[in-house]
Amino acid sequence: MSKGSPGPSAGFLVWRLANKWRVAVDRALGPVGLTHAQYSLVASLYGMQRTGERPSQRRLADHTGMEALYVSKLARSLESAGLIERTRDPRDPRAVQLSLTEEGRTVAQRAIGVVQDLLEQLLEPLGGRDGARTGAFIEELRTLLDVPLVPPVPPAPPAPGSPGTTDPTAQGATP
Repeated sequence: MSKGSPGPSAGFLVWRLANKWRVAVDRALGPVGLTHAQYSLVASLYGMQRTGERPSQRRLADHTGMEALYVSKLARSLESAGLIERTRDPRDPRAVQLSLTEEGRTVAQRAIGVVQDLLEQLLEPLGGRDGARTGAFIEELRTLLDVPLVPPVPPAPPAPGSPGTTDPTAQGATP
């Protein structure tokens, strides 16, 4: 970054924090045998099951913000590892319901403890998990997560040779 620049953008900082968190969680969960993405499913399932819910893959995808196809892939790998069960929903034969196995619940509890310790480290500069600044930070994150993002549609490029087109390399642009 040059000395004259105003500093990193909010998008860049969000991206950096998300990557820092993902890498830290992946490393911390290595001994438990989970990746961060797998943890997101297992921990979410754990919480949902505690409230009596047996979610479908679609419901879990909506809850975690992951693509349904990715949740399906993760669920298959977690099923192969003996951590979750996938069964057909009796009300909708197209839907697959997910639940933790006994081993899955044990792994989930252990992983949740590991991630909670890591979260405490991350939030310590804001006053810890129960700090006022942490609460404000969480509200700001919720506000941003509630904003629907629709990628802009780029304008159609002018047809080659039409008036107003120029050769970008002639103006010093590099490909």
